[in-house]
Amino acid sequence: MDQYVVRPVRGDEWMKVKELRITALNDPAAPLAFLETVAQAEARPDEHWQARAAGASHGRAARQFVAEGVGGAWAGSVTVLVEEAGTTDIFEQVIERPQGHLVGVFVRPEQRGTGLTEALFAAALDWAWSLDEPALECVRLFVHEDNARAAAFYRRFGFEASGKVVPVPGNAGAKEMEYVFPRI
Repeated sequence: MDQYVVRPVRGDEWMKVKELRITALNDPAAPLAFLETVAQAEARPDEHWQARAAGASHGRAARQFVAEGVGGAWAGSVTVLVEEAGTTDIFEQVIERPQGHLVGVFVRPEQRGTGLTEALFAAALDWAWSLDEPALECVRLFVHEDNARAAAFYRRFGFEASGKVVPVPGNAGAKEMEYVFPRI
C-alpha cells in the first residue's frame, strides 16, 4: 500500500479513466458489482470519457479517487456522486436529503487485500464529509445481494444496511448500505 498515492483524478486523465473502467467491467465479479457492461463502455465515444474525467476532477457534483502506483499505473478507483435533496437518483427515486453515493468501486485483483480499498474509501469519505452548504448527511452505496464479500467489507468499514433493496436488471436486487457521518 505504501507505494500508492490516493488522489483525485485529473480532468485530462480520461484515457486512464476509460482503461480502468473497462478493466473493472472485465473482472469476473463485474456482473455483481456494476450496472454497465463491457460492450456498453467500449461503445462510448471519447467525449463521454473526457466529460466523465473532467466532471469527477473538480466541483461538488462528483469526485473520482484513484490509487496511483510508481510509474503512474492505477491500481484502483472509487467515485463519489453527490445527490442533492429533491433530485432523483439512478433508480428514479427521489433523494430526500443531501448525500453521497459511492459507485465504481474497483481494485485490481493483485492489489486486493492490501489496504488499497480502505485507502480509497477513506479518501472518498473524507472528501464527502468536507462538503458544506448543504453538508452531506450520509454516503450510501448499493451492493448486489449475492456479493457477500463486498457487503462484508462495507460493514467492516462502517456502512450499515438501510433496509432498502432495489431491483437490478437481470438479477435479484441490490441492498442499500449507508455510512452516516457522526455529528459533533
